[in-house]
Order: sequence, then C-alpha cells, then structure tokens
Amino acid sequence: MTETTSARIAADLRSRIAAGEFGPGDRVPSTRDLTRRWGVAMATATRALSLLQDEGVLRSVRGVGTVVAARPAGTRPARRRATASPARDDVVRAAIEVADAEGLATLSMRRIAAELDIPTMSLYQHVAGKDELIVLMIDRAFGEQPLPAEPAPDWRAALEIAARLEWAAFRRHPWLAPAMSLTRPQPVPSALAYTEWVLGALDERGLDPITAFTVHVMLFSHVRGMAVNLESEAQAEAESGLTADEWMDAHVGAITALAEGAEFPFVTRMTGLDFDLDLDALFELGLRCLLDGLRGVLP
Repeated sequence: MTETTSARIAADLRSRIAAGEFGPGDRVPSTRDLTRRWGVAMATATRALSLLQDEGVLRSVRGVGTVVAARPAGTRPARRRATASPARDDVVRAAIEVADAEGLATLSMRRIAAELDIPTMSLYQHVAGKDELIVLMIDRAFGEQPLPAEPAPDWRAALEIAARLEWAAFRRHPWLAPAMSLTRPQPVPSALAYTEWVLGALDERGLDPITAFTVHVMLFSHVRGMAVNLESEAQAEAESGLTADEWMDAHVGAITALAEGAEFPFVTRMTGLDFDLDLDALFELGLRCLLDGLRGVLP
C-alpha cells in the first residue's frame, strides 16, 4: 500500500512538473507538505521524492530543499560520469558526492549505480554491500587532509591539531559523524591514524595506555558529538525551508510561554536575548575547556 501511495504521489508531482507548475530549480513541496496534503507518513512522502530523485527529475540542494532538476521532465538524466567498468575509487567517490549533496539516508546501491550509469549489480564487483561502502567512504573522507608528518611540539598542540582536522572533515561531509560509531568503531585506516597521533603525543607524558586511550575517546567524542548536528540541521533546513535562526524566531513565542507558565525564570530570560547558536564557536569553547581540564590529569 505504501509503495502504491508513494508512486501516486510521485506521479502527481511528475505531472505537475511536466505541466510547468514547477520549473528547473524550483523547490517542490517538502516531505512535511506532502504528509499534510496526502495524509501519509513521513516515510511514504520521503519515498515519493526519492523515486523522482532516482529518475533524475528532482535533486536535493542543501539549505534549499528538493528542487526540479535542470532538465526537461520525463527525459533521461545526464550522468556526471559514464563508464562500463568503474573502479572501486569511482564507486566510493560517487557515493560521497551523493551523501554530501543529499544526506546519508538517500544513499543506496541503486542510487550510486544511477550516478555511474551502470547496472546496480555491477557495484558488487567492488564492494560487498552498503556497509562496506560506508567504511570506504569514511576512510576516504578522513584521509583527505592527512595529519602533519612532523610531530607536534607538545601534547596540547597535538590534540588541537587532531581535533580541528576531525572537525574540518565533519564540516566538509555532514554525513560523516553520524556514520561513525563511538561504541562499535569501524576498521578505518585513516581514522586509526588519528588514534595513533593522539596516543603518541600522550605516551610522551608517561600516561598508562588505558588512560591515554580514554583521553583519545573523550576528545573524539567531543568533536563527533558536536558534528552529529550538522547533517540533521541540513536536512531540517531542506525540509522546512527555514534556517535554525528562522526556526527559532518562529517558535520562540511558544518556548517563552512554556517557560513562563512553568516558572522557569532563567530560561525565560534567555528567550529574550539575542543568542546565536554557532556550532563552530561551541566546538572551540568545548575543546578549550577539555584541554584546560586535562592539565590536571597529565603528569
């Protein structure tokens, strides 16, 4: 039933695009708009948009939402690359481009095959499946900007270098932080290089291996913990058409009323202030506090 409804929604949008209601680059109704209009679940609306994205009729634009692709509706989409036998490197690069542009949730073997203009089954000559592909994507993303060849002058500088390079990688690829696991880490060579860098810097301070590794996990947890907000915010902005600041402006009245009604005076005071939620600034503040605190741990 869900598949049929998704197909009906996709067909309706396709006909509206063909009729000229939406032109190339125009934003089409978001998943939330579709759920309200059709009375369906979010997953059904998302599937409808995904069907049209797979056809090349629609594409996702970060900060804008889902828009009509710049080609006549109903024609075959132009591929960015076409090769009868892509290398594994081509598969990984195409997957990263899709995840960067549209989010990790849209990534599928079928979607990547469409980008490469090859049969879906051809991908399995290079990767066993989506799980292995994501590991290869993480490895490439972390390896784009390698750690310096020369050691850092001291432990604090080493940890700052590692943390800021990780943050930069997460910034370039918003899907990267959610794709990585803290409790079940994937076997990623380029990520292990960061572990080695931090452990090497802490080993010179005479820390036992368990304490040094705990410090590394804590540092990584701070960086990743801030970065997991990047993709969810990009998706929310694409779906709603509102930036985080615009969303807060639209909802601050309800939050203020709740705080006042529940007698939360300090929260009420904050709702009247001009606070800018800057993730980069929060990352830097947290990093500074974390490293300052380690002065009492490191011998």
